[in-house]
Amino acid sequence: MSATGSGIPSNRKALVARGPAPLRELVLDIVEAGVQAADPQAAVRAAVTLGEGGAVIVDGVSHVPGANGRVLVLGAGKASARIATTLEQLLGDVIAGGLVVAPDGHAASLDRIELLSAGHPLPTEASCHAAQRLMQLAGTAGPQDVVLACFTGGSSALACLPAEGVSFEEKRELHRLLLGSGAAIREINAVRKHVSGLKGGRLAAAMGGATVVNLTVSDVVGDPLDAITDPTVTDTTTGEQAIAVLHAYDLWDAVAPSIRRHLTATVNDTAPQLDDLSIQSLVLVTGADVANAMVRRSTELGVTAHVVSTTLEGESREIGTALAAIAVEIHDHGRPFARPCVLVGAGGETTVTLTQSEEFGLGGPNQAAALAAALRIGAGRSITAAFLDTDGMDGGTEVAGALVDGSTLERAVALQIDLRTALLRHRSSEVLTKLGDTIVTGQTGSNVNDLFAIAVGPA
Repeated sequence: MSATGSGIPSNRKALVARGPAPLRELVLDIVEAGVQAADPQAAVRAAVTLGEGGAVIVDGVSHVPGANGRVLVLGAGKASARIATTLEQLLGDVIAGGLVVAPDGHAASLDRIELLSAGHPLPTEASCHAAQRLMQLAGTAGPQDVVLACFTGGSSALACLPAEGVSFEEKRELHRLLLGSGAAIREINAVRKHVSGLKGGRLAAAMGGATVVNLTVSDVVGDPLDAITDPTVTDTTTGEQAIAVLHAYDLWDAVAPSIRRHLTATVNDTAPQLDDLSIQSLVLVTGADVANAMVRRSTELGVTAHVVSTTLEGESREIGTALAAIAVEIHDHGRPFARPCVLVGAGGETTVTLTQSEEFGLGGPNQAAALAAALRIGAGRSITAAFLDTDGMDGGTEVAGALVDGSTLERAVALQIDLRTALLRHRSSEVLTKLGDTIVTGQTGSNVNDLFAIAVGPA
């Protein structure tokens, strides 16, 4: 995390110095407001209170453990440790124990809840161990217990339990292939759930009839629960859909034979049915919340902001080009909005399609979108654009995103950097680092997908 734990860029001063300072300052202020709005801690404090007799009250609903019952906390994800930390502060020794899994390098102080770290965006052996520990703890729960589940974006890699007959290495390679395929996150999750021993409601099914309270943040367009907290709600996808995704992205023959055998053998199996369980689910933060926070901050700074989208999906370079083209239209022709203004969006997630042999983690969707935007903005225009992953780790890199403007292309030419070639070769991090345009926040402890802010200066 950054020094303040707020997602503020640690390299802000250098970022501002790279181009026209007023617009860069404006855009950084706005995206910082967005990242801060994505932090789930305030939402947890607003939703969770401790009632009489050890009752845990969530969004007005009271949950009281039985005579011999416990309150447990289980979770995995980029925002899970932040949620768990706040739960400890609110509920104290009412919490009997638990376990959350965070990305390697995440710092959190927990007393009653065990904290494990594992790999992301690709799972590691530690991810497999963490998933096994979660299943073990879930297996100790019973009908007298209340389980506060804080599964958030990133849990698929952080708690990775392969289905029976599939090795960890085969499951990890499946993740790598899916992440580079260009598939949407819902499609990726459909496959991962059907090759998992934990996802698709299987963790909740192991809890012995305990009451389950899901506290999550949305990192998927439309906020579908079985994509954002899928270990603890009923799966709505089918084995047929999982197989269809692999065929659609030419991955069926690329995945391990054990995965093909498993999906074929279980294609008609139904997901664990959780209808008999008491499950409450609360989405603490959404992309719309983040976009609205950026609008408010822009208004405070005296510039009109327009929400462009909270559901953007597609190839990163195409999205970056399209958004920059709108800004250019405003800059050059005063339509569809008057200058000055800011275009904002949050909650969507773009993708970068790699060939099966290309290396993962040399760029990121937000950095690719920023490079594409810089090319479309061109030289000299009074436009500044930031593209940022709210978790602070864009595409497996150590940077959150990038800030580009009408000086980016000029500086690239001066340094003999070919932005278009870098974009097509998926080397966005390398060139943006050379240009000094990467945004570095460290892990933010949240994850509400991607956000962007594009400012068009006054005429």
